[in-house]
Amino acid sequence: MSGGAVGSYDYRHYPYHRPVELDRGGQGRCPVLIVGAGPVGLAAAIDLAQQGIASIVVDDNDVVSVGSRAICWSKRTLEIFDRLGVGERMVAKGVTWRVGRVYHRDRELYRFDLLPEGGHKMPAFINLQQYYAEEYLIDRAMELADRVDLRWRHRLAGIEQSGTGVTATIDTADGQYRVTADWLIAADGARSTVRSLLGLPFEGTTFEEKFLIVDVRIDADYPSDRRFWFQPEFDPSQSVLIHRQPDNVFRIDFQLGWDADVERERDPERAMARVRRVVGPGVHCEFEWCSVYTFRCARLERFTSGRVIFAGDSAHVVSPFGARGGNGGIQDVDNLCWKLAAVLRKEAPPALLDSYDSERRHGADENILNSRRTTTFMTPKTAVERQLRDGVLALAPDFPFARALVNSGRLSRPCDLRGFSGFAADDGSIAGPLLPGMPCDDAPVRAGDGSAGWLLDHLGGAPTVLAFAASPQEVDGIGRCAAASDIAGLRVVVISEEARPCPGMTVLSDRAGLVGARYGGASGVTYLIRPDQHVLGRWRGIDPQALGHAWRRCLGTEAA
Repeated sequence: MSGGAVGSYDYRHYPYHRPVELDRGGQGRCPVLIVGAGPVGLAAAIDLAQQGIASIVVDDNDVVSVGSRAICWSKRTLEIFDRLGVGERMVAKGVTWRVGRVYHRDRELYRFDLLPEGGHKMPAFINLQQYYAEEYLIDRAMELADRVDLRWRHRLAGIEQSGTGVTATIDTADGQYRVTADWLIAADGARSTVRSLLGLPFEGTTFEEKFLIVDVRIDADYPSDRRFWFQPEFDPSQSVLIHRQPDNVFRIDFQLGWDADVERERDPERAMARVRRVVGPGVHCEFEWCSVYTFRCARLERFTSGRVIFAGDSAHVVSPFGARGGNGGIQDVDNLCWKLAAVLRKEAPPALLDSYDSERRHGADENILNSRRTTTFMTPKTAVERQLRDGVLALAPDFPFARALVNSGRLSRPCDLRGFSGFAADDGSIAGPLLPGMPCDDAPVRAGDGSAGWLLDHLGGAPTVLAFAASPQEVDGIGRCAAASDIAGLRVVVISEEARPCPGMTVLSDRAGLVGARYGGASGVTYLIRPDQHVLGRWRGIDPQALGHAWRRCLGTEAA
């Protein structure tokens, strides 16, 4: 994207510091070097730090992203951010929404609800400008400064790999230095310097369609719902999308067509004329930021290259429709960092990172597929595609089957890893819908002292046994069996109405009944949860051998 920045946000510039390596012969070492201090790189540094792994983060800039950029953060991403210590702050500032409304011309075709059931800590989506997300992540990283070394205006200039590490050459205002890391995470975006230095092809499709994106401050009480128009009556654009953001800032996307004049369309006066056609002539509004963009759907063939690991836009890019870019990048981090920490602690072989590559390539392919389908519907290229699209829009108000075909962006969903190796086989004996490979559901719980909380606050960051018990004796038995599984760092969470303090365990009650409903909870039902809150296996009854075997197979230290 290209564009200028005008607006009310106070962009903080973070200070450059002379690297200590220049006073130590120009050489340094760290476990992990992260290139890029956007949301993905910062989240990776925080996640690793929370698991005791130190990193250096380098970025050639010294300010958060200019313009709102990524704004739609999904429930699953917010759950990950919550584990990293910034989720509640993001929700408090963000605009919460769950309802989307789709129009054709001036007629509403339908509306949808992304979270029709209650009992979840995090909302379906919030809208929050990327600069706020980055600011909160930086603040959290600074709280972990003993394990996160943030370096602003440090530019990657070269990479050399060996079988045991990566040596990066970095330029600064005070001179050049080199850092050798066991692993390097490339989180440096769609124009990745790391990818270029390694000469890796980034294959995909470039779409010629141009879009104008405008952030504008509006003094009016507009709804928070996501609103999308096909062929709107009020503007010559082919489509218009509106999202409300904090501070009364609205994101408006205009589909311009492939032959639009970029310089003309991003002129602020022309952009504001379009905005006024959307909001009406009598509404006061102020220009904040705009850009004209095209987009690509592309990904690397592999997300690992020797000791270099790619995450976020450096590994894969999609269209902005469906909010799959930033959310996909944060889910990369969630999948990667516990595995990388296990490798660095020598609890697992480096081959464990092959599962990051395969699982997140699957997530990227799913996002690219949905993105391409949306683009085909929004920007039909052939007469047949246009006839199909127009026919669907004509039928949608009256026929549910047609409404299901309307595609204004299939919104980001958590990645389902069912069928991938490393997950335990399931015998189908448990009635709950959460199968091995699926991300965990949240639900309200209460601790032994009666305090209210949320299930996901007790899952994630470490392997966890989640088990259901009907009596104090069963609670004690679960603790003994879990200990016998010999899983390093294992946590034990028991759902029981006999909630009481138990050494080495967390006992929670399920007064609302939602944990039981969502997990098929009955006495003896046991889950083993990966550190990224995906179900690794489930059993009717707790068996320490089954638990230990499932975990070691996941790590790649024991054959299937």
